[in-house]
Formats: sequence, C-alpha cells, structure tokens
Amino acid sequence: MEMDMDTDTDMMENVPSVISPLLLRSLASSAFIFADKSFFNLAEKFKPLEIVRYLLISSFLFFLRLLSFLFAPDLPPKSQPRFSTFSTLKSNDRLAVTSGVEDSGIARALSQVLSIVNDIPVGSRKYAIVRSLAERLIEENRREDAHGLREVNRAVLCSAFSRTLCYLEAAMVELRRDRVGSGSAPVQYLVKRVLRAVGSVGDGVWGREGSGNGNGREDVNRSGNSAEKLAAELLWLAEKMVACGFGEEAVERWASASNLASLSLLAEPRLQGSLVKVSAFLFKQAREVELWAEETGEGYEASQRQTTMKMLMSWLPLLCRASNGTDAPVLDIGERLELEKVLEETVESLEHEEQEQVLSLWLHHFAYCPSSDWPNLHASYSRWCTDSRRLLIHH
Repeated sequence: MEMDMDTDTDMMENVPSVISPLLLRSLASSAFIFADKSFFNLAEKFKPLEIVRYLLISSFLFFLRLLSFLFAPDLPPKSQPRFSTFSTLKSNDRLAVTSGVEDSGIARALSQVLSIVNDIPVGSRKYAIVRSLAERLIEENRREDAHGLREVNRAVLCSAFSRTLCYLEAAMVELRRDRVGSGSAPVQYLVKRVLRAVGSVGDGVWGREGSGNGNGREDVNRSGNSAEKLAAELLWLAEKMVACGFGEEAVERWASASNLASLSLLAEPRLQGSLVKVSAFLFKQAREVELWAEETGEGYEASQRQTTMKMLMSWLPLLCRASNGTDAPVLDIGERLELEKVLEETVESLEHEEQEQVLSLWLHHFAYCPSSDWPNLHASYSRWCTDSRRLLIHH
C-alpha cells in the first residue's frame, strides 16, 4: 500500500515536467504559424526570402523533434502502457502472457494482415478485401472469449496503432517538406540539401527516443502511406481497440503523440479534419474510462489524470484551429455539442492548477483563430475564475 502511495506521489510530481514541454510546444507552434503567414506573403514578393523561410521551417520541425527527445524520460513508453483499467491482469502476468501470444500463429497472421492494410493504397481493389479479413480475425478472436485470444488482439492492435502513428508522423513531415520545397528550381535544390541534412540529424534523435532499432521510421513514400489514409486507419484501429475492451491503451498512445499534434497545426484542412475525428473519439473514450472508474469505485489514478492532461495539452489546440467548414463539417452540430460537454466535464475533473493550464491554452488558441468558435469552453473558464476568487478570499 505504501509503495502504491509513493508511486502516485512520484507520478504527480512528474506532471509539471511533462506538461511544460507540451505547453511550450503548443505555444511555439501557434506563434510560428502566425509568423509564417506574414513571412509567406513577403517571400512571394521577394524571392530571396524563400530560402530564409524554408530554413526557418525546417529548423522549427527539427526543434519539435528535439523537444520530444529531451523530455523523453518523463513520458511513459508507448509500447508498455502504465495502466489499463479494463484489464484485471497484474503487470507481471500481462507481460508473461503477451510474450507467449506474440509467438502464436494467429498473432503473426493478424499482425501481417494489419501491416498489409497500412501498405496497400486505399484505391486498390485488394484494400477492402484485406481490411475485411483483418476485421474478421479480430471479431472471431473476440467472440471466442478466451483470455489468450483477447491478449492476441490487445498486443497486435496496440502494436498496429503505434506503428500507424509513427507512419503518420513521418508522412506529415514529408508533406511539410514538400510544401516548403515547392518554390523555384534553384531554391528548391538548395533547400532540399539543407532539409536532408536536418532530417538525418533528426532521424538520429528519433532513433534514440524510440526503441533504438530504427524500424519505426521506414520509408513513408511507399504507395499506401498517404497521411489521410493513415489517419483514417488510426480511427478504425481505435474503434477496434475500444470494441475489444482496451480503448484506454489507444487513449494513452494518442495522448503521448505530442509531436504529431504539433505537426497537425500545420497540416492541410482535410487532414486536420481526419485528426479531429480521431481526437473527438478518443476524448469521449477517455471520459468513459473516467466514469467507469468512478462507478466501479476503483478511483481515478494519478497516471490516468496525467494521461488526460497530456491529451488536453496536445490535442485541444487542433480542435480550436482545425478548419471545420460549413459545407462539409468534420463534426455535425450534435457531435460538437457532445464533445464540448465531454471537454467541460474532463476539465472540471482536474485539479485547480491543472485546469488553469488547460484553460489558458484553450483561450490562447481560441482567441487567435478567427475562423472557428468551437469548442466553446467559456462556462468552464468562468467557473474556474469564480473558484480562483474563492480561493484567494479564503486564504
């Protein structure tokens, strides 16, 4: 019992060290976006400024990746989630079971099918066939209601979700490089040389941050790895993980994808819309996990609150800045209202100081985005101000 209390205390002490880089990354991204718009107009008039703009953008992307490396010790490993409310296994038992199921034939088969889903272009007639096969294997494993097959689904789906996250981030970096390298031929030649140099250094940082074997960043120019396709597959995988009873692990991986969240602020509107759908789904899932913990009396652990904070700090800026449109909105009115309610309840479940960090970040992005009035968290902000006044009076 004492060990559990010490662990919770350590996790709470680590919260500021995790949130600070996330807040820094979000603020830096918003400032960079604002500055880049003005600089882009100047570069259109004065071609020599294109070189300076390209160098600044590539340096900024490298800066984001460097932040992830510098603060990596404070983040939970993506391959080994710290918590799992839906599973009744202890961590040692889980590791033992996982090491066994990964060597089974059905695990290898499902892993291969999901890998092929990543690789095949969505326009291929074989894509629907392979994806249907993956769904059938997952569903048949789930229906058997056997512990070993449940662990097969958990291990393989979690691995596929992490791999797709990695592919998506790499694809978005490549898209950004292509966009900044679309100028005149002499400028493009010079800039591509610089980008390759910066990218090689960044890849070394990535390798140290991850598992160290470099397998997570395979060639993103393979035929099937368009960013929008990968984002859609992330939503599909998240839905399958929730259906199998371990959506909380998808929530943790999405919350830890802070670098991807920063890149999403610079993405094309259609890709932003796909990422908004993933975020909306997993925000709702995170809230359901919290309610489930309250109903069962298990309590909301410090590690779960830390994951909630990371998710809010990483993905709330995208919700504020994503292009929602009116002709073809990403979320309909009912879905927006539902997500606003989820966000309000999630924020109110946090400690007072944590609420301040989240609402300060929300206000910053909400105020500086003239094209969107969503999500509207004014009620949460007003309640926090009222609580702050009461705390000051009482002290």
